[in-house]
Amino acid sequence: MWTPVVIKISGHEIDDPAVLTELAAVVRNMRSPVIVVHGGGKEITTLQQKLGIEPRYADGLRVTDSASLSLVEMVLCGAVNKRIVRYLLSGGVEAMGMSGVDRGLIRARKMHHATVDMGYTGEVTQVRGDVLKAILDTGVTPVIAPICLGEDNSYNVNADHVAGAVAAAVEAGRVVFISNVEGVLKDNKVLPALTAKEAQALIADGTIFGGMIPKVQTALSTLRAGVPRTVITNLAGLKTHGGTIFSETT
Repeated sequence: MWTPVVIKISGHEIDDPAVLTELAAVVRNMRSPVIVVHGGGKEITTLQQKLGIEPRYADGLRVTDSASLSLVEMVLCGAVNKRIVRYLLSGGVEAMGMSGVDRGLIRARKMHHATVDMGYTGEVTQVRGDVLKAILDTGVTPVIAPICLGEDNSYNVNADHVAGAVAAAVEAGRVVFISNVEGVLKDNKVLPALTAKEAQALIADGTIFGGMIPKVQTALSTLRAGVPRTVITNLAGLKTHGGTIFSETT
């Protein structure tokens, strides 16, 4: 079997029909087995606001209180997950939606923070890579919502963190973080490759700035989880094997 690829798509792209149609076409044509992990923060925030729940964050991570947990599960496991599966199926990809709760796929515990009660926001403790490998062996693309199994309840886990943990568990060759830009830019040109050390230096000198900083930090943390390569790119870059590739060493 080909080495799996994990694709993480965020909430800013998953409500765009054109993006999902293109994603399906790209996944259909990939030679490697694919696992899709998705977020849904944009739609969660919209629904929270409609219901009069003020979204709260700590260090960029959503604080999931008891009033929001059912809402988060509904958006991620329901509306968003099934939308992505529907587009993949329409594009000729044999896809199956699931969450980290199903079959105890991803177990989690409460995330601890020095000053904030994170509520039902969790961190991954275990991934059943055997379950995902068995699904991939049948030619099916799993589409994973980042709601994970705790001892007494579910936890909402950051989708970037789930993607990294899943990739490590299935020994993926790379994780691709889909962004709205082709990769890390320097002098308006995409940097094709960066080591972890080089990326940190570019953050320090201001070349990498703004919203690209958390994307790069997530890519680097995924390397530390044991994945040999991570990529930041857009769908066009995914199609052409472009973007910025991160590795621990050259």
